[in-house]
Amino acid sequence: MSPRKDLPDTRYPSSKHDPPTADSRPLTSSSLSSWKRVRRFLQGEVCIIDGDSLDIASVVAVAKYGTSAKLSTDDDLTERIDGSVRMLRTHLDQGHVVYGVSTGFGGSADTRSNNLEDLRGALIQHQNSGILIIHDIGRSQDASAKDNALQSRDIDLASSTNSMPTSWVRASMLIRCNSIIRGHSGVRMSVVQAILRLLNENIIPVVPLRGSISASGDLSPLSYIAAAIEGSPDVYVRVASGKIFSAAEALRDAGIECVRFQPKEGLGLLNGTAFSTATASLALYQSQEVALLSQILTAMSVEAMQGSAESFWPQIANMRPHPGQIESAANILSFLQGSKLAKCVGSSKDTNMTGLYQDRYPLRTSSQWIGPQLEDILHATTQIRTEINSTTDNPLMDVKSDHVLHGGNFQAAIVTSGMDRARLCLERLGKMLFSQATEIINPSLNGGLPANLCADNPSTSFTCKGIDINMAAYQSELGFLANPVGNHVQSAEMHNQAINSLALISSRYTLQALDTIYLMAAAHLFVLCQALDLRVLQIEFLRTMSAEVNRIVQKLLIGMQTSNGLCELLEDAIYTRMEAMWPTTNTADLDQRCKTTADAVMPDIIKVLSKASPTVSLDPTELVNFTTELQNQMQTQYEHKRHDLIDHHDETTPRFLGKAASRMYSFVRSDLGVSMHRGLIEHPTQPLPPDVEVEEPRKTIGSRISVIYEALRDGRGSAVLIACTEESLRDESSDAEFDR
Repeated sequence: MSPRKDLPDTRYPSSKHDPPTADSRPLTSSSLSSWKRVRRFLQGEVCIIDGDSLDIASVVAVAKYGTSAKLSTDDDLTERIDGSVRMLRTHLDQGHVVYGVSTGFGGSADTRSNNLEDLRGALIQHQNSGILIIHDIGRSQDASAKDNALQSRDIDLASSTNSMPTSWVRASMLIRCNSIIRGHSGVRMSVVQAILRLLNENIIPVVPLRGSISASGDLSPLSYIAAAIEGSPDVYVRVASGKIFSAAEALRDAGIECVRFQPKEGLGLLNGTAFSTATASLALYQSQEVALLSQILTAMSVEAMQGSAESFWPQIANMRPHPGQIESAANILSFLQGSKLAKCVGSSKDTNMTGLYQDRYPLRTSSQWIGPQLEDILHATTQIRTEINSTTDNPLMDVKSDHVLHGGNFQAAIVTSGMDRARLCLERLGKMLFSQATEIINPSLNGGLPANLCADNPSTSFTCKGIDINMAAYQSELGFLANPVGNHVQSAEMHNQAINSLALISSRYTLQALDTIYLMAAAHLFVLCQALDLRVLQIEFLRTMSAEVNRIVQKLLIGMQTSNGLCELLEDAIYTRMEAMWPTTNTADLDQRCKTTADAVMPDIIKVLSKASPTVSLDPTELVNFTTELQNQMQTQYEHKRHDLIDHHDETTPRFLGKAASRMYSFVRSDLGVSMHRGLIEHPTQPLPPDVEVEEPRKTIGSRISVIYEALRDGRGSAVLIACTEESLRDESSDAEFDR
């Protein structure tokens, strides 16, 4: 027997008197609280804005799930808003020059005008300069003959888009209102109420996707919100039915009065970081989820590879006490609890094991790799939460000191910094998932799992080979997207905006990176579930062969004069050789795997018998017959176990898994109906052998992964992630309380 060492206390935190909580894991805590808050909104809670307490979860709920938003009824809020309007009027009445109210804009601020009303119109006019195509504004069906001729030449034009997703615009409307009601913008309450009414009645402006450098805020995108409440006939809105109308039409049909802007109100709407901050908020909410998902997928990878939980013991993390590493290691270790596949989880450690003694980097150093990403995402979340509750236009009304302040709070570099960093974090997490998946698919690295994770013969079936290529494509795209945006600044607007943040562009690319890493996560989850099934098949097969070896050896020795213990020595030698040999044959078809493994035991049999006392010799024919029977039994038992697992994998495999992996596996297999891939017979056009039944209609591998991807994106996956996390925290807390 190999020497073993008892496990040390491997709970987080190491003190038994401090039961773990979500609060001791900052990003985990943030993810849990955000998800719970969104869930409360989905149950009917209304988002109340007061200028100071809006959070990312509220933005997500309003933007993506249609939660209603209302102003706080606090009297102080009304006084703040009215006070800033009165102060501005007083300064104008006293003949003071106020930028953007009695001057030109940006580099044209050296001009002066007493025609304040025309200035307001000129501001919105020159910023309504974004490009939208006929598909964006709902004109494709009543297009002119000339347009139809164009469509006949370019079939892509009818389905392409140059407009932002509705959720981005909804989030921006909410955040702009939250900023204005802080009482520094000189914008009336009625203007805020007009925006909120459109938001709550789901009358959402169609906003060009491109054109903002996020310098004086997101001027051009915000100008479309201003033009919408102004009732512009050439600015468009999408209503609840999905149809698109001009703003003038939609407001008239809804009985909403068009807004006539007073001094500074146009500028008060356009100057601000609302679109950058809105898209950053949506990106960070998803980034937190991806960070949590990556830790659960890592735990599942450890199980699929029969790796070691030792890498996540608190002693290691506490010797290098970076908060992110400690949090990640604690999470992964808790996700592994209950696993019968991973080593060093609630059991002793084999200090003399054969084979790879420590896992490769994608598993062994995963908490060190994930940790910095958790810290960076958490830092970016704090920055964006501050930005959501900030005043970001110019000039600003400081009612207390009676000063009109001219500055640059619209410069969104803080958002760019957070988004560039978040995107790099996503690339790092993607690289880890890519490395884990390709290791599991590769037969020379995956610890004996079949080549390409095929459940049938690898000479004619290559189940996950395409995924291996897909993952490289996804990761390459992530790597490109990880490049910083902030170093591509171009001087703009008469060199007035010589430095500009490009924050909205950075946020957009971060959302694009998120879509890419969700593709990777879905593909990896498919790979993991397939690998876990095949790992369980390998274990069950070898366990069954232990009894078969016993039976065949006893049959071999019948009638022989042998010493005590010879039978056990033979069984141990043969089974040890089988265990070592079987994983090395994983690129061969089943019949060849069985033959190669059976032939490999011959020298061990001869060696054991030659050392027996008295010496036992076998006729070569008997030895050949023995290995032939062993080969036949191996093939029979493997086929039986494979058939049994295919029929009952959703019941069998979870018994081997840790609690987190079991939940995720059951989510894929049972909830989503993505069953174990059986191999070539799953191909939709492959002729079926006689007496073979498969679930029809048969689906491509991509279709199966697509089901997982959609579930990860639409919130169903979020519920499972949160359940895994809450359960692991509860279990650790219960253990600590029991010890106390």
